[in-house]
Parts: sequence; C-alpha cells; structure tokens
Amino acid sequence: MLEIVIVVSDGARDHVRACLESLRRFPLAAGPMVTHVIDNASSDGTAEMIRDEFDEVQLQTLPWNSGFCIANNVVLRRAKARYVLLLNPDTEVTQGALDFMIQLMEQRPEIGMSSCRLVQHDGTFDHAAKRSFPTPLGALGHFTGLGRRASSEGRLAQYRAPELDELDSGEVDAVNGAFMLVRDTALRDVGLLDEGYWLYMDDLDWCYRFKLAGWKVWYDGSVTCIHVKGGTTVEAKKRGRHRGLKHNLAFHRSMGRFYRKFYAGKRPAFDALIYVAIMAKFLVAAVRSTGARRRVF
Repeated sequence: MLEIVIVVSDGARDHVRACLESLRRFPLAAGPMVTHVIDNASSDGTAEMIRDEFDEVQLQTLPWNSGFCIANNVVLRRAKARYVLLLNPDTEVTQGALDFMIQLMEQRPEIGMSSCRLVQHDGTFDHAAKRSFPTPLGALGHFTGLGRRASSEGRLAQYRAPELDELDSGEVDAVNGAFMLVRDTALRDVGLLDEGYWLYMDDLDWCYRFKLAGWKVWYDGSVTCIHVKGGTTVEAKKRGRHRGLKHNLAFHRSMGRFYRKFYAGKRPAFDALIYVAIMAKFLVAAVRSTGARRRVF
C-alpha cells in the first residue's frame, strides 16, 4: 500500500538513522510498507550503517550525487504501491502520522499529493510545509525577510500561504519536498520529477504540475512530523543557514528554471528584469556564503 523513498548524501548518516528508527517504531498499520533508500554516493558510512542496522530497508547506491529528482525517480519509475511517500532523511515520523495521511488520501480521491505539519526539534513550525506559488512581490517579501515577519500579511507574505493556519487543513499550492505523499494514479498522470533540477524548487515544480493536471495538493496540520531543516549536508552544518557556492548556484539556477517553465513568455522585458534580479540575488548570496565560510574556517 505504501512505498517510502529516502534520498541520502554526505552528512546525513545520523539523521537517516533517526528517520529509519522512527519508521520502524511508527510504521503504517493499515497495510504493507516498503522503505527504499537511494544513496547519492555518500562517503560517511551511511550505506554501511543501513546495511548493518536496517535489514528491512531496500538500499540502492548510486556512483555520483545525482541530486533530488534523479534519485527519487529511480524508485518512482518502478513503484507499485497505491501511495508513494517522498521523505527527507532529516525527518522523523510520529505515532499514527502515516495512517492518518493514508486515510486522508483514501477519503479524498481528488487529492493527488498531501503533506502534514512539519516542525523542527524545538517545535518551531517549518513554514515551507505549506506554500503558495511565488509572485514577484511575494518572492521579494520572502527573500528580504519582510514577508517572514510574524506581523506580515497580504502580498508580501503570500509565499507562506498565510490564509491557512499551521494547524488548519486545506488545499494549498505547494507542500515541502521533505514529506510528499503521492497517489499512484496522479503520479502516472503528472509524471516524474523534472530531472532538469539538481536541488531546490523541484518540489514546487512538481506541485505546479499536479495543479495543472487538475489534482489537489493538500496540507493537513492535524498531524505533525519532525523536519531538521538544513540538516542533511556537511556544509549546512558548518555554516548554519548559508549555502556553499555549488548549492547557491543550484538554488538560483532552479529559480530561473521554474520561472522560465511556468511564468515567462508574455512580457519579455519583465522576464529580463526577473532574470537580472535572480543573478543579482545569486551574487549577494555567494558573497555572504564566502564570508560565512571564512568565519567558520
């Protein structure tokens, strides 16, 4: 009934152990569950740990870091279960969470993808658990921080889907790639993740395509799982919230790809302005990350 896909790379060993332990402790009770781990060429002993400690897991190792989409698609191409859950290695499921979400999907056949409330270990809500498709003003509010203030509302806070409280349930534009429960018929209708993305924006792209195909994307705050944001890379742990150059480049290239796929073409001059803004944001982020690296090392 349920296949779970977890993609790991360097720096995720302790997180994936906690994730797999949570799945062992709180498995799906309503039917069979199979857990797949795709290892993106980790070198920190993750694959060995899984083989030694979790013999119920179906492990496949790749010879290079293929990114989020290619690795998940390895399983999505051959999945046979009615539901597939894409789960980040820095997540932990809680008691009854899987059964609640499966029951939701069973009761609402119009839902193609769903997710639950995500919190960090300190209980802080992960606002990326529910999102709206970004507008230029909403993106500006998010990246400048103006839209992320507790008092922010309206178009500046648009990206965080403020119309739906974190404890509410309802249709949203997008959910977080850390926990994406997908229906098999919707998957066949929409297709696989876009392998043109290496990391970032791939979940937003997939949600957009689900919407275009007429499937609902649903957020349910009635059940909570843990998500350690930024906890799956060595670089993220060293620099806190700052990305390295490779990840910065991937993030901003993904922004450009998403805009080009779904928004561009109607106003060429405005499109050019957006691309310049993305490039400027990349340059600022790269400078900040370099400074953060120097302070750490």
